[in-house]
Amino acid sequence: MLCRGSLRRATRFGRLTFHRAYGDGTDARARFLKPLDARHSDGWDILNNPLWNKGTAFTWAERERLGLRGLLPAQVRTIEEQVSNFVTQLSAMDDQPLMQNLMLQDLQARNETLYHRVLVDHVEKMAPLVYTPTVGAACQHFSSRYQRSRGMFFTPEDAGEMGVMMRNWPRSETQVVVVTDGSRILGLGDLGANGMGIPIGKLALYCAVGGIAPHRVLPVMLDFGTNNESLLRDPLYRGYRQPRALVDEFVRAVFSRFPNVLLQWEDFSSDKASNLLAKYRENYLCFNDDIQGTGATVLAGVLGALRLQRRPPEDIRSLRVAVVGAGSAGIGVAQALHMAMQQAGLSAKAAYSNFYILDQDGLQSKARFSSLTEEQMAFARADLPDGMALEEVVEQAKPHLPHLVLGLSGKRGTISEAAIRKMAAAVERPIVMPLSNPTSSCEITPEEAYEWSDGRAIVATGSPFEPVALADGSIKTPSQCNNMYIFPGIGLGASICQSETIPDSMLYESAVALSRVTDEEEMARGSVFPSISKIRQCSHAVAVACIRHAHDLGIAKASPGCDHNRGETYEQWVTRKMYYPEYAPIYTSHTR
Repeated sequence: MLCRGSLRRATRFGRLTFHRAYGDGTDARARFLKPLDARHSDGWDILNNPLWNKGTAFTWAERERLGLRGLLPAQVRTIEEQVSNFVTQLSAMDDQPLMQNLMLQDLQARNETLYHRVLVDHVEKMAPLVYTPTVGAACQHFSSRYQRSRGMFFTPEDAGEMGVMMRNWPRSETQVVVVTDGSRILGLGDLGANGMGIPIGKLALYCAVGGIAPHRVLPVMLDFGTNNESLLRDPLYRGYRQPRALVDEFVRAVFSRFPNVLLQWEDFSSDKASNLLAKYRENYLCFNDDIQGTGATVLAGVLGALRLQRRPPEDIRSLRVAVVGAGSAGIGVAQALHMAMQQAGLSAKAAYSNFYILDQDGLQSKARFSSLTEEQMAFARADLPDGMALEEVVEQAKPHLPHLVLGLSGKRGTISEAAIRKMAAAVERPIVMPLSNPTSSCEITPEEAYEWSDGRAIVATGSPFEPVALADGSIKTPSQCNNMYIFPGIGLGASICQSETIPDSMLYESAVALSRVTDEEEMARGSVFPSISKIRQCSHAVAVACIRHAHDLGIAKASPGCDHNRGETYEQWVTRKMYYPEYAPIYTSHTR
């Protein structure tokens, strides 16, 4: 029976009132699911609301109570049976990942609970379909395959109206907003409004992996134009047909409507990403996954690689790092590792000397001071010639050659055979991390990295790759260094405790927490990241670390026990707050 206190605490969603169902998936079925009040909606309305539709899982009692009799096939299915049936249909198209992505989009538009349950129960299979690498192709076909609106779009025509427009979004409890302008989508460049697939895909992972309920997320496209001539000529292109030129107004509109929301910047071009983050991060709860999320994820992978070699985390101060790709993501990774080296005892100056940053013109040196950003200049070399190729850096830097090479260039082949062979000749376990997405943009394949290092390389990639059979018959499985290990947990933790900001030290603690989730069995297989099947455990650990650190810094506005659950630990608080996709009973107010 639903008590009056529970009814008073119900959360409003337009005409629908619902009760939250949380749980971390480890023992989700033991959780009490509070009934959902559909408030005078008829059966047809409920079937066409993806947040409440259960399809054939509506019980006979619900069908009678909600006016659904005759609107559904007679057979009642459990959510587990529905998941199995859908996955069977999906698997019949394993050779067509883009079509599988479209099938998942269609399911999401019909039944959000089932969609997220499919993702949770089959995350290893589904994550590459809803996000990298398949999301790249989905974005390229966004306009031609557009079927249903999801999220919000803002254009220059909306100047002066964004605050009012934000009120059009019906879900007042929005917790996470992911926004892009489409100017740098993965390694595909400027896709304009077609890049909307990225916020949608990110938020699918926020829900399934991070435990943010689907009614609490909002994907946004700042459609301020595109510089991509082929899109401007495409008659099917859905976006604003002007070159890209209003972010302040948008930010004010978001935080006026949702004061405690987390705003995630996503896939902005390098010339904008760092500036936007620097401008807003001290005054708003915001986060750039390409810069900060990538940096924290790579740091966790590097700490995992040290664990794999039975070396203490403090040994990060002795690592020398080559970063191929000097955009916002590459510099963000370098900054995260630089901070970790300082945490391990190095001075800032000494830590900078451990880095070699390369762009399309080769090694960045101080001779190029007039064309480098302030962040790039901090890492620029004064002891080596400008413009050196990676293999030349490895040769000339002896005895201080890199132990670790990171690929963030978005270009296939930028980590060469010569460079890897020279590294492997001097380093027992070279660390090779080609991180660019999609797979076609990966700087080096795992097979190449293993072959050129005689099987000794520790490899982690941005996109998933199949295991590699070596010449000696052994099998190597590359780790996947994907931001989905980090960003859902950061968003979950920061939003639960209502952190005022996300400081760099919180990102560091997130990386440390993630690195500790990998167990001995996984490390024995050569993995520096946990199995994707443990991804919700990773999000839980990261969220707890974020919350604990926010309280240590005094920037958390909410605490365990603030909602009548006194005596909770941080771990219990996060567990209770994590959404788990499961059907709850539904009633309408006039049938109570």
